[in-house]
Amino acid sequence: MANPVPSACCVVLAAVVVVYAQRHSQQDSHIQYERVGADVTMKCGSMDWDAAVTWTANGTDIDDSHLNGSYLILKNVDLTQSGQYSCYEGSSWHLKYQTYLRVGVPPKEPVLMCRSNNYPKGFYCSWHLPSPTYIPNSFNISVIHGTREMVCEKDIFPKNRCHIRYLQLFSTVKYKVTLTVTNALGKNSTTLTFDEFAIVKPDPPESVVAKPVPNNPRRLEVSWQNPSSWPDPESFPLKFFLRYRPLILDQWQHVELSDGTSHTITDAYAGKEYIIQVAAKDNDIGTWSDWSVAVHATPWTEEPKHLTTEVQITGETLTQHKHPALRSPGYGGPQH
Repeated sequence: MANPVPSACCVVLAAVVVVYAQRHSQQDSHIQYERVGADVTMKCGSMDWDAAVTWTANGTDIDDSHLNGSYLILKNVDLTQSGQYSCYEGSSWHLKYQTYLRVGVPPKEPVLMCRSNNYPKGFYCSWHLPSPTYIPNSFNISVIHGTREMVCEKDIFPKNRCHIRYLQLFSTVKYKVTLTVTNALGKNSTTLTFDEFAIVKPDPPESVVAKPVPNNPRRLEVSWQNPSSWPDPESFPLKFFLRYRPLILDQWQHVELSDGTSHTITDAYAGKEYIIQVAAKDNDIGTWSDWSVAVHATPWTEEPKHLTTEVQITGETLTQHKHPALRSPGYGGPQH
């Protein structure tokens, strides 16, 4: 006759496996969104109020003090309480209900900016929220020119940006751009109204180079290129604004240039390192670009010359090398 003990062991093991599988089974989870600070009540599916149940949060048992009958009560929830909540029937650990709690806030008024850095091709609009909501948000943007609704094509990167092509140039009709942000807890919106000239703002000049001018201790030669995003500098020329200062001073000096992509600084302090930046603007419309990447340069300085003299000291010849700093000073710019 076969030994009944192994069969009993198998039955117990199978029961354990079933309970484990029931407790950890993957079901379609609900997603429940709640505001920070709200009181949250969760029902255990179709279970009666007085049914014996066990709740877990992210796999950890929740103390019975948070239960009202079979209902789970969470007071004044905060962000740390986001997670997966599961309800099991009595001691059988049969999963009756499961939800994913997402704690967050409604969106505040979004920040919207529209700009044309490639005039006259078109413009782009970008946006962001002033503070996080901690839950998913969706954005909808509409662009209206007069009575015509225009398409704003979403960019792949950055994701919160789209671009619009001008269908009519030199129009005096204003554009109206409305951005609406929505999440499970609320919605908000903002609107910009502008004409096409007001938002023209080139990208900063590129490839800025500054170098000393040989044999000129007070000069620096600065050159740059038009921003590559500016499509037609011949038809829509740019003017430039140059600023520079020695590192030892905080005050900038400025030069506005109506044409050309180079300038010679003639009033640099001899021997002082300079920081230099350039900005660009359409000749007639729009606003100045941001400053270019800063470059550094120091005016030309003469190589020190070593002077040799011979003096007689008690019958011996002594050769002395005078350091350049001990010689009479030449012109070196303003003294500090």
